[in-house]
Amino acid sequence: MPQDEAATCSVLRYARGTVIPETDLVAVEEPLELRLVQGDEEQSVAVTMRTPGADLDLALGFLYAEGAIRDAGDVLSLAEWRQGDLTTPNVLRVELRSGFEALRTLSRHTFTSSACGVCGTGSIERLALRARPAVWNGPPLAPEVVCGLPEQLRARQPLFAATGGLHAAGLFTAQGECLAVREDVGRHNAVDKLIGWALGRGLLPLSDHLLAVSSRAGFEIVQKAALAGLPMVSAVSAPTSLAVEVAGSFGITLVGFVRGDRFNVYSFPERLRLENVR
Repeated sequence: MPQDEAATCSVLRYARGTVIPETDLVAVEEPLELRLVQGDEEQSVAVTMRTPGADLDLALGFLYAEGAIRDAGDVLSLAEWRQGDLTTPNVLRVELRSGFEALRTLSRHTFTSSACGVCGTGSIERLALRARPAVWNGPPLAPEVVCGLPEQLRARQPLFAATGGLHAAGLFTAQGECLAVREDVGRHNAVDKLIGWALGRGLLPLSDHLLAVSSRAGFEIVQKAALAGLPMVSAVSAPTSLAVEVAGSFGITLVGFVRGDRFNVYSFPERLRLENVR
């Protein structure tokens, strides 16, 4: 585990009337600033709180979600801010093919927390300008595959195991094979990191793939899935009403409360091999 992704702190642990001083691991939360560069000029376009790690993927995923880039080739350079031998790990400088024209699409020119929701895409109408209905070419998915996603996700969450304080997003094939998992204090950051990873490998749109998250399925999760072309989103907790609406509008099978051998299907159930329906 990278040392900067977890920190040690002193705690008093209470259990059954006894108090014991111990040390504990907590998830690191630090700001990440993204600066847009053109020639000798640069401008800050976003600051978000995140867990350090996979920052370049996070930046790619954010820029894609905001419509500033269409693919990884639109990024001319992306690196930590440097001056001589000094590096600022919490600042990324990005040079885009479109230059400062990207500022017209970037709508988050301010500080946001790691629990940020909409993250720049403020409505289904705006989302419809870029997202298209997701594609599923395979046969209906066995319920057992969906039920197994949380366990696979948890097995690949070393930071959560150490701190209990992070969300995770995982990308899976239609056969349930895990391709990648990313962790972060922010639900939307974890998804941005994952989509940025896929974007950098030329995998978008992610037709016939599944997104699994260790949190609730809010609007910000499902809208990012729609932009990436993901046809199925699985969450261990509840969806929101707007998430259900987005899933229904963009051809996404939304599954919530995936726990043990149970789950709820909120949209496009025909992608699942469901039997004994009463």
